[in-house]
Amino acid sequence: MTSRHPETLALHAGWRRDSATTSVAVPIYQTSSYQFDSTEHAANLFGLKELGNIYTRIMNPTTDVLEKRLAAVEGGVAALALSSGQAASAFSVQNLARAGDNVVSSTDLYGGTWNLFANTLKDQGIEVRFVDPQDPEAFARATDDRTRAYYAETLPNPKLIPFPIAEVAAIGRRFGIPLIMDNTAAPLLVRPFEHGAAVVMYSTTKYIGGHGTSIGGVVIDGGNFDWEAHPQRQPALNTPDPSYHGAVWSQAVKPLGPIAYILKMRVTLLRDLGAAMSPFNAFLFLQGLETLPLRMREHSRNASAVANFLANRKDVTRVIHPEHHTGLGAERSAKYLPHGQGGLVGFELAGGAEAGRTFIDALKLFYHVANIGDARSLAIHPASTTHSQLTDSEQIATGVTPGYVRLSIGLEHIDDILSDLAQALDAAKA
Repeated sequence: MTSRHPETLALHAGWRRDSATTSVAVPIYQTSSYQFDSTEHAANLFGLKELGNIYTRIMNPTTDVLEKRLAAVEGGVAALALSSGQAASAFSVQNLARAGDNVVSSTDLYGGTWNLFANTLKDQGIEVRFVDPQDPEAFARATDDRTRAYYAETLPNPKLIPFPIAEVAAIGRRFGIPLIMDNTAAPLLVRPFEHGAAVVMYSTTKYIGGHGTSIGGVVIDGGNFDWEAHPQRQPALNTPDPSYHGAVWSQAVKPLGPIAYILKMRVTLLRDLGAAMSPFNAFLFLQGLETLPLRMREHSRNASAVANFLANRKDVTRVIHPEHHTGLGAERSAKYLPHGQGGLVGFELAGGAEAGRTFIDALKLFYHVANIGDARSLAIHPASTTHSQLTDSEQIATGVTPGYVRLSIGLEHIDDILSDLAQALDAAKA
């Protein structure tokens, strides 16, 4: 596939037809294991002399097409599909950082990621240092000799202010540190590799799947970071790995291409921790991916209309949406979101938390669920749900206030979306 257009790649990359049956649709290879051609073939696979199927915990033909297609759409060299977005967040960091190491992360994170970084990784001996992305140089100031990666969300909710990808990526490359970007809320709208990111990850549960049916995640290797040039900074890829015959990953995979980061993740973390995506879920994500370019355009258009509607309501004190930012937020939105602002809208009601709860309970079209990126419109109160495990100060740091309501705008007719919002707002005001 020679096209560079995501609309085409989302339909064709990584697959043409099944060689045995000529099936055009990617089959669901619902199998645990695979017949080796010979003992030599098996030894070559386990020794990484050639790539192929060994066991579905590590790779699967259906999942392989999804990985190839997402890598092509994103502009990367290879990908690894996982059982959830949380697994993708954890693996992306654990692949580089060991006990005693640290990662510098943006404060503007999904609540589950914050908890993973602040508590679970801490228990594993990996320190995560949180800095405000308003000042990119904060990443440099938080860096020391044991810093292995920078981490951020492209379009973090609830603040919805685009992260300064190019600025922080440049700082990281100065130190030999890769920038890992969670692009879950902005697929196709932002292409982090074009701005210098080294790794991109997604919760495929959200916009890529698009229909609220499956849980999954993916990590994509940009193939654009020179791991070998930074042996002291990146020991995980430049020193012998006892878990795989003493392989030095930056050297061992050279014949296979610039895939040291993602291949290490596959044959060590995925092998050992087992967070494999099911073939059936991979099949469903492939269906969602085919219409992603169309859906992102419609999500963005409807969300823009909702943000403008809310801005004209007297009972709404604040609208959080890229088109409604001022100052630095407006500058970053113009730089990173010229092709659409995504499907998320946040707002605060004059009546505070109680009005927010009344509003959500009064919705009829919108679903009250802990998800984003569905074809259906969704709503939630983050302070009492997705960010409830954070302390009050941590919630404020991520942008969650007691009265904040998050909307994930779907693909319904805009008149029906606005009508449901209007009646729920009226109920909250009564």
